[in-house]
Amino acid sequence: MRGRKDPMLDSSTKNDPAAAQARALDLLRSGRRFLLCGHVRPDGDCLGAQAALSRVLVAMGKEVWIVNADAAEPRYDYLARDVRFGVYSGGDLPRHDVSVLLDFCELSRTGSMEPALAAHDSKKLVVDHHVPGGAPWWDESYVDVRAAATGLLVRRIARELGVELDAVAARGVFTSIVTDTGWFKYSNTDTETLTAAAEMAGLGVEPNAIYTALHQRQPLGHPPALSRAISRLEYYAGGRLAVVDVPVGDDEMKSLDTDEVLDILRSVEKVEVVLFLREMATGGVKLSARSKNAFDVHALARKFGGGGHKKASGATLTGMTLSEARTKLVAAALEDLAANARLGG
Repeated sequence: MRGRKDPMLDSSTKNDPAAAQARALDLLRSGRRFLLCGHVRPDGDCLGAQAALSRVLVAMGKEVWIVNADAAEPRYDYLARDVRFGVYSGGDLPRHDVSVLLDFCELSRTGSMEPALAAHDSKKLVVDHHVPGGAPWWDESYVDVRAAATGLLVRRIARELGVELDAVAARGVFTSIVTDTGWFKYSNTDTETLTAAAEMAGLGVEPNAIYTALHQRQPLGHPPALSRAISRLEYYAGGRLAVVDVPVGDDEMKSLDTDEVLDILRSVEKVEVVLFLREMATGGVKLSARSKNAFDVHALARKFGGGGHKKASGATLTGMTLSEARTKLVAAALEDLAANARLGG
């Protein structure tokens, strides 16, 4: 990949996000062929943002491809009916002059696509709402860590480019919003979120249909699998820390919706922090961490090479068994809880 940008430009980007966003919009205007990339195991925000931005760019007369390292889950098929989500199978990427990385800002999160993207001479544009994990390496960025979802940033981009969202793009933006705000129950729900949701409904989005697609198509084995996962629950720190781990080998538990488990555990009044650990068939452990109030799970995840938001973060712990990962994560979380208590949090 080409060398990093000039440090002075990196500094100005950090200190003047409006200028950075203006340059990002210029790149979207001037580019001709776009490759939209998501992170591994793309979620609703990633896929919704890709669907929406692809429609915006097509409306501007651009050529657009969406390619991810992993296939979209079947529950997102209502988006895939109108937008093609390609899956990378190796080899050359489609011809493009701009790569747009949506809902993440670290190239390693593209999984198997990383070498091909890094070697390609395309301009790299990050559109994201997560806290950047390191020094900027991209060419341009449209980032706002205060935004509830990346799809909201695509809505802003469309407005600034003077492109009206069509019904397909509206479904994408709405999907981004509801998946990253937990259907408006998380603390990141704000005026922009609710205004945008109402706007998408005005463009033809049917919230009930999307809720049904996302949450009411579980197989018969889902309730027993959920029960088995919850049965592995352990509390620490007087109930302030809740931990569940899912070992590899149980196919039905493997497909559990992580947020569903996390929400159940966060419903307990005393619980402040929830750690959900999933052992991966390829080795290592996937962490999903959530908090309710002052605890910073982003800081916890960063200790293990991950990141995200203050109240919702994750990490992948490689080279560890489930037991080893659990021991290290619990110890780190307890240490942070104790420090937080000393500070009055």
